[in-house]
Amino acid sequence: MKTGTYNIDLGFNQILDLVRQLPKKEKIRLSKELEREIVDAKLTLLLKAFKTDDLDQDIIAKEVDIVRSELYAKSKAK
Repeated sequence: MKTGTYNIDLGFNQILDLVRQLPKKEKIRLSKELEREIVDAKLTLLLKAFKTDDLDQDIIAKEVDIVRSELYAKSKAK
């Protein structure tokens, strides 16, 4: 059987009709693939939201030292 790439215009309902014709095993496989794609997209958005050039290891280390000092001072005050 010859394989190739074809582009066809299908509407949502047409795709849904095709999916409904799939065997249960293939529907599960398709569902898992769609879920994986959505998780990847959400993770990418999350990483982009937190990406910054203003934060480096020195800033993080200084902040950690400050918090540790504060916690140590609180524990000694008790």
